[in-house]
Amino acid sequence: MNEFYATAIFLFVLFTLLGSSVWIGLALMGVAWVGMELFTSRPAGDAMITTIWTGASSWTLTALPLFIWMGEILYRTRLSEDMFRGLAPWMRKLPGGLLHTNIAGCTIFAAVSGSSAATLTTVGKMSIPELRARGYPEHMIIGTLAGAATLGLMIPPSLTLIVYGVTINESITQLFMAGVFPGLVLAGLFMAYIVFWHFFGKGERPQQEPPMSFGQMVAESRFLIPVLMLVGTVIGSMYLGFATATEAAAVGVLGALTLAATQGSLSWSTFTESLMGATRTSAMIALILMGASFLSLSMGFTGLPRALAEWIDSLNMSPVALIVALTIFYVILGMFLDGISSVVLTMAIVEPMIRQAGIDVIWFGIFIVVVVEMAQVTPPIGFNLFVLQGMTRHEISYIAKTAIPMVGLMMLMVVILVVWPELATWLPENIRSTPG
Repeated sequence: MNEFYATAIFLFVLFTLLGSSVWIGLALMGVAWVGMELFTSRPAGDAMITTIWTGASSWTLTALPLFIWMGEILYRTRLSEDMFRGLAPWMRKLPGGLLHTNIAGCTIFAAVSGSSAATLTTVGKMSIPELRARGYPEHMIIGTLAGAATLGLMIPPSLTLIVYGVTINESITQLFMAGVFPGLVLAGLFMAYIVFWHFFGKGERPQQEPPMSFGQMVAESRFLIPVLMLVGTVIGSMYLGFATATEAAAVGVLGALTLAATQGSLSWSTFTESLMGATRTSAMIALILMGASFLSLSMGFTGLPRALAEWIDSLNMSPVALIVALTIFYVILGMFLDGISSVVLTMAIVEPMIRQAGIDVIWFGIFIVVVVEMAQVTPPIGFNLFVLQGMTRHEISYIAKTAIPMVGLMMLMVVILVVWPELATWLPENIRSTPG
């Protein structure tokens, strides 16, 4: 019964603070403070200082601002225009034509960004005008872009996976490895949807692109070489064991600066804007993580996570049934919170549950990213929907409707992960890497 009252108080304070538009990180600290004052005799101030410093000073966490900065630098280069020029020749003959550049472009940029919003904005800048000019249906342009941009959360370097790894103290590199195959499979599902639309969808098809020789196609591909080399260097150094995630991120920043300078798009203004953009995003995420670590400590004193895990265990739910319940839970939660907040807010309770059920924590990291991806394109707080609204000036309801098929494909991805868990676990189990 004490756990019931503790849960009720935690939820009441949390939703009161969030409803008052308090920053999420500060709201988490406020809930933790109330919990410490009500349920423990330990001084809340001393506990907060110690816990926040410990949560914010993790060496693994240094990969986060570096990967964010790398994405910010590339976002401000001519990468988007070059990517379209390099991808278009190879996508044009596929069923569905240049719509596939949305998927391929998001997949490539996700591998150097780690952010769904940065992926959406960068690829959207290149593809929306080009696809509109060629007569592609508006609902397909927007829907495929909304779904494919979520690959920024899955394909390494993923900011969500970094936060998850830091929160549960697991290897970031192992989590990055686990995200590769599921990310590519999800991209394949999105492309299969475009092919299905091409053959069975209603509406006019755009005119076929003019013919291009193989030599011309290869020549245009040179615009993709710099970014592919950067992806190969950053990801390859981690997977081959030459660098930790943090060291690979530092290499990525140097590579991004070099690429921007080579393109002639690196100026003092670009440099400072990218640095300040990375600082703002990193500070926001760090504040959320600090609040979450204090909340985890506070909830630990109440015994709530342990009691909830024991209650779940008493229900004798199978791991599959637990995953179904958590899928519904995270989809609902994701309608009101962003992905990183959803992860850090729930891990104190969810981690004991999944460990008790014998669920692999590396696999669960990929699962949680997929369901958090859905939250990016589900109203009312689907962040990608708002970004697309700003780019296209459409009503949010129209954009949400175009993204419904992509949400369905992400649901299918959850089923695929449950049926074939090796999709996420094989690579980290079979490739030796440097820890961290």
